[in-house]
Amino acid sequence: MARTQLEAARDGETTPEIERVADRENRDREFVRERVAAGEAVIPANRNHGTLDPMIIGADFATKVNANIGNSEETSDLEGELEKLHVAVHHGADTVMDLGTGSDLDRIREANVAHSPVPVGTVPLYEAVKRAGDPEDLTTDLLLSVIEKQAEQGVDYMTIHAGILLEHLALTEGRKTGIVSRGGSIMAAWMEAHGEQNPLFQVFEEICGIFREYDVTFSLGDSLRPGCLADACDEAQYAELDTLGALTQVAREHGVQVMVEGPGHVPMDRIAENVERQREVCDGAPFYVLGPLVTDVAPGYDHVTSAIGAAIAAREGAAMLCYVTPKEHLGLPDREDVREGLAAYRIAAHAGDVGNGLPGARDWDDALSEARYAFDWSEQFELSLDPERARSYHDQTLPGDNYREARFCSMCGVEFCSMRIDQDARAEREEGELEELNGETDLAESSAAEVNLPPVGTHETGGDLDREYPRPEELSADD
Repeated sequence: MARTQLEAARDGETTPEIERVADRENRDREFVRERVAAGEAVIPANRNHGTLDPMIIGADFATKVNANIGNSEETSDLEGELEKLHVAVHHGADTVMDLGTGSDLDRIREANVAHSPVPVGTVPLYEAVKRAGDPEDLTTDLLLSVIEKQAEQGVDYMTIHAGILLEHLALTEGRKTGIVSRGGSIMAAWMEAHGEQNPLFQVFEEICGIFREYDVTFSLGDSLRPGCLADACDEAQYAELDTLGALTQVAREHGVQVMVEGPGHVPMDRIAENVERQREVCDGAPFYVLGPLVTDVAPGYDHVTSAIGAAIAAREGAAMLCYVTPKEHLGLPDREDVREGLAAYRIAAHAGDVGNGLPGARDWDDALSEARYAFDWSEQFELSLDPERARSYHDQTLPGDNYREARFCSMCGVEFCSMRIDQDARAEREEGELEELNGETDLAESSAAEVNLPPVGTHETGGDLDREYPRPEELSADD
């Protein structure tokens, strides 16, 4: 059996994936190998994901952003899901998670893997429940069968809800919002119905064997994450975290890469505590956080409430941020929601990297500031996180190419533009024309990682667009 990225790194091997990651992060290859070998960074790269452009997740590297996509019973359409994948990659998603719970799950998953240049994650428990018909009818054989099939299909990382235990359930009784994780609620329902321990916990070592064969990365699910500020940092959340720390060690002993998922709703003053505790309990395994949302009062704007927490978490050492869209708590996101969520989270991730002083991270900011002061509108647009949005907003009030040379925008107008006033005053002090304003920052020479340089979304979705994927009725019960 071929070695996993973790095993190869431990043996001193610099794999092709490590070489590619080192190039993308502008880091020494040996440094990358050491971090992977220590389990403090992961490279999700299933052997069967042929269109993958490898990336790395770890606190020592640029903060990454995941975009959740997927269908529901109300919306099940292969073309629509591939469109979401394209929008996510175009707007800078470093990974995508297919959280589909509707129809055509196999067909859509295979299409996503075939077309995605970024790692694809899943929650296999969802498909297992679909097959069982009821959470109480889940069996360990069914769970293992679904996990192995998805691994064979090329899924790069999977959320496994193995940390919630029978003895944890009583700890949730006093919560305002109970168990808000879909996977967590399913496993809790199963344990209460059977009076037995979590089946995913019971077969965890067998899952490790499957993951090692395909080099799938664990994303250990936080089944008891808080769903409101009142439940943050409670006994239930931290009891499960202790279990996740133990499971991290088991997975590493089997040569399998691990990252650990983190809380959803946390007040600002306790985010650092969450990051520090996870890194200690889970021995430095990359922390993958949802948000956190720092207030509960803004349905429709939770991409904002969560991006605030995400920026703080990134500054404190979270390795990957799971985006939240404006539709959070309200409905299934569409392509515009995906765009809004990714913009908010790319900002949060980049701000965290700048705050942490990652090599070259601020060069992008400096280059755009220089273009702004020089009134080089075209350069500003090209350097923007979302060039289409920046160009559109400018042109809504000052249309026409002649305004691309103007020394003002419609915010202040020509008479009150502070930068124009400042430049004119400088020119007068210098008794003549102000010297040509040339940018000093050369992004081509920047030491920044690719994700901290424009343009965002440089991947192109790959795969065979004309490939025929099987319909559900064409799949046997064993597929």
